[in-house]
Amino acid sequence: MTEALVPIARINWRRKITRHKVFRRVLPWLVIFAIFALWQLFVMAFDIEEFVLPAPTAIFAAAWQWHLPILDNAWQTFMTTAIGFLFAILFGLLAGVAIGSSSLVYDGFYPALVGFNAIPKVAVVPILVIWFGIGTVPAVITAFLLSFFPILVNVAAGIATVEPELQDVLRALGASRWQVIRKIGLPRSMPYFFASLKVAITVAFVGSIVAETVAGNKGIGNLMLVASSRFEVPLAFAGLLMTSVMGIAMYAIASAIERKMTGWATRGTDGGTFVPAG
Repeated sequence: MTEALVPIARINWRRKITRHKVFRRVLPWLVIFAIFALWQLFVMAFDIEEFVLPAPTAIFAAAWQWHLPILDNAWQTFMTTAIGFLFAILFGLLAGVAIGSSSLVYDGFYPALVGFNAIPKVAVVPILVIWFGIGTVPAVITAFLLSFFPILVNVAAGIATVEPELQDVLRALGASRWQVIRKIGLPRSMPYFFASLKVAITVAFVGSIVAETVAGNKGIGNLMLVASSRFEVPLAFAGLLMTSVMGIAMYAIASAIERKMTGWATRGTDGGTFVPAG
């Protein structure tokens, strides 16, 4: 009798897991819908003027009315952010490996990097305009500067946390420093690396939009600046909404790649839900 109940218990357990997965996938959409609904009710209840805080319905109407300019400027912002972000990944990985694998390099360069990261990047944009002029280049560099440091720090931390005993064993077996980094250090740093990507992609968009607001002739930042100067606040909020959509999309792509490449770092599937064997 007990043996006959085991398959039923397993079926019920898997059904619960399936329902849990479906709920977790639907939950973000429910939260977003609730935020917009509360926002709409708040604006209607207090009769807030549109130029102060537009209702979501007004924002969506403006997004539809100006969808072609919004998409055109969004593509510009996406391209500048993506280029700066890719450069940040490349140089962040290289610098993170160099700093994390050598205490000498760490002691020499890390304080300078911390000091540079403390500089407000919006203060650097006017200097970039003097060097490169108004346009795409300052936005790309600003996105790079904001997203570079989180990647560097996390990669360096991942490599530096490799146990000294494990390194000693590999070196006793004849492994070179590069082999230790490639076989142990880089895999160990991958969870840190992808965690940094999720942070870096959001701040990269911030950098691009700030630069486009100060020194751009195209992009979501420039669109929002022009809309605000004309008191077209719903259009400015529509630009913000488009930026959030692009950020969520990039975050989802990074999360999907992370699950494919670092699934070994978590026990179970779907965010750590443990699934029993059999």
